[in-house]
Amino acid sequence: MNNQEAKKLHEDLATQIRYHNKKYYDEDAPEIEDAEYDALYRRLENLEAEFPELVTPDSPTQSVGGHVLAKFSPVTHTVPMESLHDSFSEQELIDFDKRVRAAVGAPVYIVEPKFDGLSVSIEYRDGVMVRGSTRGDGLVGENITENISTIRSVPKRLPEALPFLEVRGEVYMPHTVFSELSALQELEGEKPFKNPRNAAAGSLRQKNPSVTAARKLAIFVFNVQQVTGATLQSHDESLAFLKRLGFPVPPSFPPCGTMEEVITEVRKIGEMRGSFDYSIDGAVVKVNSFAQRTLLGSTAKFPRWAEAFKYPPEEKSTKLLRIEINVGRTGVLTPTGVFNPVSLAGTTVSRATLHNQDFIADKDIRVGDTVVLRKAGEIIPEVVAVVSHEKGSVPFSMPKVCPSCGAPAVRIEGEAATRCTNPECPAQLLRHLIHFCSRDAMDIDGLGPAVLEQLISSGLVKSPADLYAMTLAELTGLERMGQKSSEKLLQSIEKSKQDDLYRLINALGIPHVGLKAAKLLAARFSSIDAVFHASEEEIASIEGFGGIMAESVRSFFDLPNTAHLIGRLRDAGVNMVAVLPVSGDNRFAGKTFVLTGTLPTLTRAQATEIIEKRGGRVSGSVSKKTSYVLAGEDAGSKLAKANQLGIPILSENDLSKML
Repeated sequence: MNNQEAKKLHEDLATQIRYHNKKYYDEDAPEIEDAEYDALYRRLENLEAEFPELVTPDSPTQSVGGHVLAKFSPVTHTVPMESLHDSFSEQELIDFDKRVRAAVGAPVYIVEPKFDGLSVSIEYRDGVMVRGSTRGDGLVGENITENISTIRSVPKRLPEALPFLEVRGEVYMPHTVFSELSALQELEGEKPFKNPRNAAAGSLRQKNPSVTAARKLAIFVFNVQQVTGATLQSHDESLAFLKRLGFPVPPSFPPCGTMEEVITEVRKIGEMRGSFDYSIDGAVVKVNSFAQRTLLGSTAKFPRWAEAFKYPPEEKSTKLLRIEINVGRTGVLTPTGVFNPVSLAGTTVSRATLHNQDFIADKDIRVGDTVVLRKAGEIIPEVVAVVSHEKGSVPFSMPKVCPSCGAPAVRIEGEAATRCTNPECPAQLLRHLIHFCSRDAMDIDGLGPAVLEQLISSGLVKSPADLYAMTLAELTGLERMGQKSSEKLLQSIEKSKQDDLYRLINALGIPHVGLKAAKLLAARFSSIDAVFHASEEEIASIEGFGGIMAESVRSFFDLPNTAHLIGRLRDAGVNMVAVLPVSGDNRFAGKTFVLTGTLPTLTRAQATEIIEKRGGRVSGSVSKKTSYVLAGEDAGSKLAKANQLGIPILSENDLSKML
């Protein structure tokens, strides 16, 4: 390879790595597995070793991957939060040991699990927690003090009032919590996090700390970054010190005087990783003596006194016995492969999701195939490839009917998923009911997931329409449902009968139709009957509607099950027409508002209602057609664009004056 070819390859690799760094560190949404990223990074390292003139300060090999997001204030790390150099073979660990011994003589090592979470710094003054921050790019991170404070295992006050202490740790989401969160996200129709690491990072970097608190994050603290009021000589001494102060520290592993002992411990952690309730992607080997660490120093990015050993993704061949179809709570039909059991990453695997028809077709997965399985992110089993087809096997196709209720199952253009079309499908019932009763839909207070699950399990409710047929005697006969709470619930259900038409349309759970689209439909057609008889072209002509949305609405109202549900709701007395404004106040007619930032007293929903009740329209994006931008605290790019276009900016106080 000549210099010009090397330069071109370097640019391509660096561009790819920067892109994946952004997806991983900043967006918490990686697109490739760790092993694929590591291979890219190692290629770049090897290329720079062969062509040293290609190494520049902005090369991905010279900096940590993260950046500070605008929604958090920056924190400068006085002690850099360095990354770790990776080894992928035991020979590379032996080479690391040789470099250390050449510099400091005979070291003692400590081996720890390499936790797969989000690296953070926590600072204490006089024994009281004062700041928490992310690693960021290693030199500047993000201030996430309020969010860190919601983690129960983080001490808020230390038993010793040290003048100053800064510690480093890894925030993670336990596997049990991740499973609960994934189930809840599916239930509420949200896209689930890909793995526990992304769930932890996404949860810790929330604007609202209460969201972080609800995610039940945990932490391991493994480094003293700096301390005043204590003298520490070694890593194992610092871990004992941290434990005494109340910090959760890594599992204890014995000091190792030889590389043979180190490799034994690395293997032991690898064998144990399937039993941990947290994700690890390797083991970390650290020089124990702080004096020796000082002698070894650091490169521009890595400490020379530590090395990370990355476990290779374990892959095994097995036979696909059958494909089962499960109906999720969002109506999506998900194919699941059932295999001859194999041991992967310390656990027995016999099932793995096959995602959708496209995934199966791309890999040409058939029943009877010999396939390769691995665990993605050390937790979720996946099919990597097909080794061979069984003689006489045929390509797999998703069913045309729902296995739960027998209704047609369709795949809407532009979607990968196949969905059941029945709004009263038993497999989807809980999710439908949660949405039906939610604040933006029928707003039935007291009908949360726990109560709805109880109503379903008791047989009282098999459809949203059954909510309006329940009696006081039936409710009080249920466990934990007293007279008062039952009466209050029935009052709330009765009140919802008078809801405006847009709430009913949103409550129906039409694919691709949310609150905003429901309001547009209600404003255009005024009654549920008019929506029933509207053509796809008429629906598509609504400003803000697209072809896919219009097709989805038309398809939904063409279903016999929809007509049955609407008929039952009508018989129960649920309002089916748009409620005309009583005041006749149309002062905002023809005006388009865009909301951005956090308003002092109004929620976005309240501000939207105020504007729409007076004839105005609320849009999600700023354009030349925007009349006003209503801006609150921490307004971002929408405010900048409005200023650029010369659009009037209103505060909440300005809106009040206009009223």
